Amino acid sequence: MTNIDDLVHKLAQEYGTHRSNLLSVLQAVVAHERYLSEEAMLTVAREFNISSAEVFGTASFYTFLDTTPRGKNIVRVCKTIACHMKGKEQLVAALEEALDVKIGGTTSDGAFTLLTASCLGWCHKGPVMLVNNDVYPEMTPEAAIAIINKYRHQ
Repeated sequence: MTNIDDLVHKLAQEYGTHRSNLLSVLQAVVAHERYLSEEAMLTVAREFNISSAEVFGTASFYTFLDTTPRGKNIVRVCKTIACHMKGKEQLVAALEEALDVKIGGTTSDGAFTLLTASCLGWCHKGPVMLVNNDVYPEMTPEAAIAIINKYRHQ
């Protein structure tokens, strides 16, 4: 068995293989591996005795279940109309310049991936940025760059 086989088997035993536990197992794989590889999704399908299409469909539906490798730090900017009206475009432009990547890109050193998210649930405090699991409301371009610089030195 490969490492991913062992991991998925352990998670399936921990959570159970009922279809209602699929999302929890996929989230745990992402937490451990930083993304869902094709191999991981196929292994999950075998453990749950469901089609790989069902696993991929679930994984591709949820924004936070990455199916491609990401950087060490994942920066997400809310792209709702509320955040857009409060300066999301300027925030994204500043982050793209500071990280030298476009939305969807990963820095050459693998330290950051810059993404947008449909909603981060903080519309009243926009624009909002999420770095890994840390929420940063009411962002200005300057504040966002300062936060990114803190992550550079961790």
